[in-house]
Amino acid sequence: MNIIVTGGAGFIGSNFVFHMLKAHPDYRIICLDKLTYAGNLSTLEPVMDNPNFRFVKADICDKEAVDKLFEEEKPDVVVNFAAESHVDRSIENPQVFLETNIIGTSVLMDACRKHGIKRYHQVSTDEVYGDLPLDRPDLFFTEQTPIHTSSPYSSSKAGADLLVLAYHRTFGLPVTISRCSNNYGPYHFPEKLIPLMIIRALHDESLPVYGDGLNVRDWLYVEDHCKAIDLIIHKGKVGEVYNVGGHNEMANIDIVKLILKELGKSEDLITYVTDRAGHDRRYAIDPTKIHNDLGWLPETKFADGIVKTIKWYLDNEAWWQPIISGEYQNYYEKMYGDK
Repeated sequence: MNIIVTGGAGFIGSNFVFHMLKAHPDYRIICLDKLTYAGNLSTLEPVMDNPNFRFVKADICDKEAVDKLFEEEKPDVVVNFAAESHVDRSIENPQVFLETNIIGTSVLMDACRKHGIKRYHQVSTDEVYGDLPLDRPDLFFTEQTPIHTSSPYSSSKAGADLLVLAYHRTFGLPVTISRCSNNYGPYHFPEKLIPLMIIRALHDESLPVYGDGLNVRDWLYVEDHCKAIDLIIHKGKVGEVYNVGGHNEMANIDIVKLILKELGKSEDLITYVTDRAGHDRRYAIDPTKIHNDLGWLPETKFADGIVKTIKWYLDNEAWWQPIISGEYQNYYEKMYGDK
């Protein structure tokens, strides 16, 4: 089977590439990535020499480049991770998010229609549902929860989801969608909460926490998420949406304190900063459907996953230090510039 993975040099996409090459050694995995600020080619270094792996630098909004790749590889499945995903950046510059997350999705699906793809899978987010009140722990997002977005980022992802479902209904494109909770684990880009706090704590720098720090997120270990997508593209029902959650709800401030404790650092490093505009209070996913239909359950408890994640960052400074310095963005030129 040939699978195109877009955004495969990013956090979740790269972990998915690793998972698929290990779980399905006879599959061919083609990674298509624009290598924006969040795409890091050095992440894929462990698999660059794998004969069943190919990396292609291109933008999913580039119709010619996408069509050329489909012609060359004749993919059976496309899994679309490619997205602008940082909420703060979406507030600063919404247009980039609309281009990549909506226009890019339409370009991919048009190529899928043209080339007779067997499955197009859209990786989405629980943020399309808006948020839940902190005083109602009995409430969870289900696949029937109405879309109610809060940021340009979540709006662009919701728009893409609706477009995917429209392509299924109008053109009969065989699609599936997964909406996941917050992922964490190896190769997480250092501007996100958990890696940011780990790295700043290691340097004894202040740890900025939005508002009162009581915003709650449902955390999903990235490896568990990759296994869920693997199941969906093989056994998921066409036209369906699957919520993928970790059953690991944690307030942001509690995560920060846990990281400090694990690293033996003082809570005096915590600094409360002005809250983000439109900051959602609580996300919580009910993954009953994917469990009942496909047998998936998260395997990693947060208490175990966060320790593994902290250890990974301690052991892999050579990966994140070039990101902090900005040097990682020159990696592609070093690898391919003279070839």
